[in-house]
Amino acid sequence: AQVRQTFKASGVGTIAGSYVLDGVIKRGCRVRITREGEKIFEGDLASLKRFKDDVKEVKAGYECGLVFDKFNDAKEEDMIEAYEMVEVPR
Repeated sequence: AQVRQTFKASGVGTIAGSYVLDGVIKRGCRVRITREGEKIFEGDLASLKRFKDDVKEVKAGYECGLVFDKFNDAKEEDMIEAYEMVEVPR
């Protein structure tokens, strides 16, 4: 996903208004944020919303609001990569 605009919210911190370019962003996933090709944050997604509603996932082609756990420095043009840690049985 790509950050299109950021918003400040009291009690929440910075909300990254983002556009999902491909795949799906799911609530509770981990995220990696890169700015100009350099990783600036890796951690948990604290909140995922569409408009004012909490949602479980947002698919490609839609916009959403993202809040990150312990990270408030998102800026426009940052790239967000969401991923899930899956335990694979041997």
